[in-house]
Amino acid sequence: MSRPAPLLATFLLALSGAPALAATVWVASQQGAQLSRIEAGGAVEGAAVPAAPATVAAGGGLLFLSHPDGHAITVAEAGTGKVLRRLPYAGQVFGLAASADGRTVFATDWSGHRVDRIAAADGRVEGSAATGRDPAHLVLDRSGRLFVADRESRQVSVIDAARMERVATIPVGEAPFALALDPAGTRLYVGNVRSNDLTVIDTAALKAVATVPAGAMPYGVAVSPDGARVLVTNQGAGTVTVLDTKTLAVTATIGVGRYPEGIAVAREGGAARAYVANWFSDDVSVIDLASLKAVGRLPVAEGPRSVAVAGEGDR
Repeated sequence: MSRPAPLLATFLLALSGAPALAATVWVASQQGAQLSRIEAGGAVEGAAVPAAPATVAAGGGLLFLSHPDGHAITVAEAGTGKVLRRLPYAGQVFGLAASADGRTVFATDWSGHRVDRIAAADGRVEGSAATGRDPAHLVLDRSGRLFVADRESRQVSVIDAARMERVATIPVGEAPFALALDPAGTRLYVGNVRSNDLTVIDTAALKAVATVPAGAMPYGVAVSPDGARVLVTNQGAGTVTVLDTKTLAVTATIGVGRYPEGIAVAREGGAARAYVANWFSDDVSVIDLASLKAVGRLPVAEGPRSVAVAGEGDR
């Protein structure tokens, strides 16, 4: 897909009065080859990284970036963004999930239809498990299970991370891509890009319990810290859909930048804000979760696609 010329990102509202961040928000820009750190007050600082990072994940005081075309994973400091090492990867690495201690990173191989468990210190592959076709994003729960969105198989693969063995597959919508666990780990929310909906999975029963409309091309999913809301980026509409997790009713539709993809939520004092990477407008939208309004747009390097929060358990 060709990418239009970058647009000038502008502030919608000054963020100088925002409360201090309780964790660090990092944004990976693919075309700009940069990690952007969002500071208290809305300031943005950039750190150069190897070319074309697609996704960023955090764990154990480290950041992990995938480079599908570069066949590598970059490891950086979560505090500064300083690159520590490059881990060669034989496949087309895309989605990443890190263990809480940062010693292990799990990676999906988009073209190899598998997920690998990798030692973060040296890149050694410690185990592999088969997935469906074109595995995209993945999450690791507290019990040691990986949930993988198999985009071209219309399913989520469930993998025992210790044994690296697939234990279940769960049918979902068309082209599942992004997913997020609620804080309790009892519900998994899956954004289905081509069917424009959200599948809700009971993680104890390992079955889908609901599928609801979620907007045009849902590419990113996040859950509020209290578990009351799920937020879905709509790449085709330039919006974020907010749903009540009890009723699954849409409570708000919030305009953001062009082609929003990744989204993450960070606590700020007693409140919380969502950060949305707008791929085609080269900025990050900031959403206040109390008012459910966009309160700022922060310019970042070209092509932001993924957001991670370091700290707060490295969500």
